Amino acid sequence: MPASATSPANSPANSPATSSAAGSRAVDLRLYGLLDVGVCGADGARLAELGAEAVAGGCTLLQYREKDIADARAALARIRAILAAVGGRVPVLVNDRVDLALAAGADGVHLGQSDLHPADARRLLGEGAIIGLTLKKPAQADELYRLPVDYACIGGVFATTSKDNPDPPVGLDGFASIAFRARLARGAGLPLGAIAGIGLDNAAAVVAAGADGVAVITALFGADSVRQRAHDLRARIDGALAERAGAR
Repeated sequence: MPASATSPANSPANSPATSSAAGSRAVDLRLYGLLDVGVCGADGARLAELGAEAVAGGCTLLQYREKDIADARAALARIRAILAAVGGRVPVLVNDRVDLALAAGADGVHLGQSDLHPADARRLLGEGAIIGLTLKKPAQADELYRLPVDYACIGGVFATTSKDNPDPPVGLDGFASIAFRARLARGAGLPLGAIAGIGLDNAAAVVAAGADGVAVITALFGADSVRQRAHDLRARIDGALAERAGAR
């Protein structure tokens, strides 16, 4: 897996909890951009451009996300285009598909509860890969002590139109409850992100509830200027993290 460099815009100096206990990679979740084909379109050059703009604005992590992939070769080409555009400035992960992450030389994968088990993904991708996991219920957080993951995302926190989610939103209280259980299971060093329905208006509230960062799709890639929106989101997130740290 390629070792991603850190640009000045994504300096880890003010980064919250990072973890490499389960693997060998630290993860900065502050602004996690999800390049969702269903929202952003399937044009590889456009996806690459969006990813590069997001990173230039302060995005700290990217994910290629395509549900129900019908053409694996086309998906692989899109992932490679994103990797080339980002140029190692931040890690690029692939949603669900360990095989495509491995073939593309991506930095890792993000797994759902019904995807390949994290231990199997770790065996295939190696200790240098980043492996993330979605948590929807407190009981899933309790299992983190035995899973070789580098971060977890909790959600959906709020309602969203970018994904057909049969589970109701957990809200801020539900997020805080699951995050508490996750940190009991793995300690404070495991980065925890929040996902679904998060934007400029509520990103600070999610961080105040315990998130180390937010995963966004439409709030970032639906903006007229992706670079400016990334900058604005980072400012809200970094400010909320600083306020939370000062309150301890």
